[in-house]
Amino acid sequence: MNYMLLIYETPDAWEGASEAEVGQMMGDYFAFTQEIVDSGEMVSGDPLQGIETATTVTLRGDDTIVTDGPFAETKEVLGGYYLVNVDSLERAQQLAAKIPAARTGKIEIRPIMEIPQG
Repeated sequence: MNYMLLIYETPDAWEGASEAEVGQMMGDYFAFTQEIVDSGEMVSGDPLQGIETATTVTLRGDDTIVTDGPFAETKEVLGGYYLVNVDSLERAQQLAAKIPAARTGKIEIRPIMEIPQG
């Protein structure tokens, strides 16, 4: 089954971090990514650009409303994702716990809805 592992952190989570700390975090991400590539569990994954690049579209009647920014004001924002194919929710939870941002933010796990073809 496919699960989306959504990575949420505060926008300033790494503000003030040293170059070494940022380097360590990036190394941890590369290691985690390589682990799930090697295990065959990775489907895809990407970091997202900052919330300052977000645009939200809302349709109200015949009006299309386009606003700058994410859809809601929150303390934590979606920063990236991994899409994994694993045998169980428990395995998805194990992988989520290995994502470096789990130490400073939160990882939301969502099963991908399978829509029958035909």
